[in-house]
Amino acid sequence: MTKAPAKQRIVETTVTYLAMTARPARLPPMPASPRLALMKAEGIPLHFYRYLYDTVGGSWLWVERLGLPDDVLSEKIHADGVEVFVLYANGSPAGYYELDRRDTLSVRLVYFGLMLEWTGMRIGPWFLGSAIAEAFDGRAKELRVNTCTLDHPAALPLYQRLGFEPVRRESRHVRIPPDIPIPGHIAAGMHV
Repeated sequence: MTKAPAKQRIVETTVTYLAMTARPARLPPMPASPRLALMKAEGIPLHFYRYLYDTVGGSWLWVERLGLPDDVLSEKIHADGVEVFVLYANGSPAGYYELDRRDTLSVRLVYFGLMLEWTGMRIGPWFLGSAIAEAFDGRAKELRVNTCTLDHPAALPLYQRLGFEPVRRESRHVRIPPDIPIPGHIAAGMHV
């Protein structure tokens, strides 16, 4: 008996590319609670990176790196100029961001996000401000990021509030692997 091929699952999304060309004069202050600590993860273990990627991105269909073999993922995150910073709240991992500084003048914020249980606690603005400050330490003349309509609804407004400006938009179709659950808030926009 042969297994029927899995249905092709495709989600349509609009990607917005944003940039800023200078560190803002003011960035949001650290909230008084919860207790927060931000640490650069030197030589981050692959299993911990995969945990962060899946936990932060699971609700937003971050699928690009899910099935990557260890050697390919390691090449991406351990490359010279790529940095991963982990946010801890009350001692537990709460989110992370990844900077790509391989082009020293144009830094890319590759991934940025909080785990669901830490959203809505006013951590995001300070956390993004920390990523911006870190990105502009050095010779960077530009910081780029992109977000899409699959991301948290507050992502694009937060980027813009902190000084990013849209530079272009495009529609994209994202293929979802058959073993990845589709969050209910995204299922309505799917084409099968």
